[in-house]
This record gives sequence, structure tokens and C-alpha cells, in this order.
Amino acid sequence: MKIKMLVGIAGTDFALSPNEETDRFSTKEATRMIDAGMAVPVKDDEKVERATKKPAPEKRG
Repeated sequence: MKIKMLVGIAGTDFALSPNEETDRFSTKEATRMIDAGMAVPVKDDEKVERATKKPAPEKRG
């Protein structure tokens, strides 16, 4: 299960910062961290739409 950390956490062989996404934990352990408020689940197939601004038309006389 992929999660996004809300707090920093470190172990003997890893260190995770806030806002870092990881799938290193088992589903059981990830669920425990979500329930404790340390992380939130991440949807893998979520696409983010971004608004883009078109350049202004050129005005040369």
C-alpha cells in the first residue's frame, strides 16, 4: 500500500521526510500509520489536471 507521510520517521535502514511517498511498509503496518495520523493513503491511478496559461497573441503593428 502506497502512503504519503505526514511526519518524519526513521529506522535502522530508512529515513522518510514529511510529504514523501513510499510503499515500503506492509498493508497492515501502513494502515496502522494511517489510523495513527502519521500518513495518508495515496491513489496510484490518480491523474492531476493542471491549468496552463496560453501565451498572449503577438501584437506587432
